[in-house]
Amino acid sequence: MKQTENKQRGQVSRKDWYQLDLSANVYPTLQSRKFSSVYRVGIVLKEPVNPVLLEQAFHMTIPRFPLMSSAIHKGLFWRYLEPNHAPLPPVMEDIINPCMPMPFKSNNRYLIRLYYFENTFSLEIFHSLADGTGALYFLRTLAAVYLRLQGHSIPNGNGVLDIHEPVPPEELEDSYMKYARSLFRPKRAQEKAYRLRGTREPFYTLNIISGTVPARTLREVASGYGASITEYLNSVLLYALMKEQKSRRPSRELPLKIAMPVNLRRFFPSETMRNFITMVYPSIDPRMGDYTFPEIIQQVHYYMRYYLNNKFLNADITTNAATRTHPFIRVVPLFIKDLFVRQFYIRIQDKQSSAGLTNLGIIDVPDAMRPHVDHFEILMGQPFSARTNCAVCTFGGQTVINFASCIVETDVEKLFFRRLVQDHIPVEIKSNRTMEVL
Repeated sequence: MKQTENKQRGQVSRKDWYQLDLSANVYPTLQSRKFSSVYRVGIVLKEPVNPVLLEQAFHMTIPRFPLMSSAIHKGLFWRYLEPNHAPLPPVMEDIINPCMPMPFKSNNRYLIRLYYFENTFSLEIFHSLADGTGALYFLRTLAAVYLRLQGHSIPNGNGVLDIHEPVPPEELEDSYMKYARSLFRPKRAQEKAYRLRGTREPFYTLNIISGTVPARTLREVASGYGASITEYLNSVLLYALMKEQKSRRPSRELPLKIAMPVNLRRFFPSETMRNFITMVYPSIDPRMGDYTFPEIIQQVHYYMRYYLNNKFLNADITTNAATRTHPFIRVVPLFIKDLFVRQFYIRIQDKQSSAGLTNLGIIDVPDAMRPHVDHFEILMGQPFSARTNCAVCTFGGQTVINFASCIVETDVEKLFFRRLVQDHIPVEIKSNRTMEVL
């Protein structure tokens, strides 16, 4: 069976290696014994997971997603992904601290892990393989195959791919290089933002606080402020950060900025399963005066309207693409590139935001699959520095908001959920530690 599976996976591969996309190039550079760019997507079913069937579904699904079975290697000038035909990692029982570091040479060199616990199974993935959109396609297809093995009739479509069809080349393309065509390149450096200060947890202790809210109520409240759900949640997080900064009574307040990934498939006709995101930074500056919550929402609303268009976003990714095409940068050895990128990220990029927030929006599945699924979850994983990251997704009338941090203090998370309650949004809180949130 293993030989047949490896042969099938070899047939799926359209070429012997894949150049890392523009986003994927950054994540290995930041890799260390204490940090790994790993995130998690999970699906919660209505019945307990059968690990034997899940492992069978895993082996059946992986050939349809060749990048998910890739190993990362070093070249003289760039890293690249190469098809990996080693035995797949086993499906494992879940652990209390998810998104642990993922050394490139461990786990048979695979950059994915699959966990299960009670009704849930979760995919952990190194960010160089795919963004949240690509990971969700894999997870939904895997779930559909698993449910078919249980005897359910689940069609393809609505986020579930046909595991028997050839892999379209469009799914493997680097869409950054395809669509970066702007004549203008905006500057990268921004003003330093406020950063949380807290007590660091022991090595790779990931603190998770999860809030589940009714999606309809959330949408109605956001609409009442004249905002989208994403604009509203960014505003709530900025409000929480503002309150937290003021509670410290600093001699000089700093701007508050949220690092928010934007799915570029909304603006360009891409079908890639790789990374195709860029960052925007909704913000407020308390040095200009005190902000009421409605004022924060108004600021975020118009920021989004100004920046979220294909012209600005094209210019943004064109700036990134220049690092790939510049003749000098192309011939600089990889170890020098790594040193430069890492220092740039530590000294500039990481200091440009106070927290992170990503919203994968409403997750779709085939109608026949809906009765078997309770909800989905996403976790951004270990922050690079002492801060908190927030990940949001919606399914079946529930919006799940997951915070992940590596510090003991939970002031920002408490302020965030209290703001939702003040707006009459009921919140159900869960955590992987004992604490009082509201």
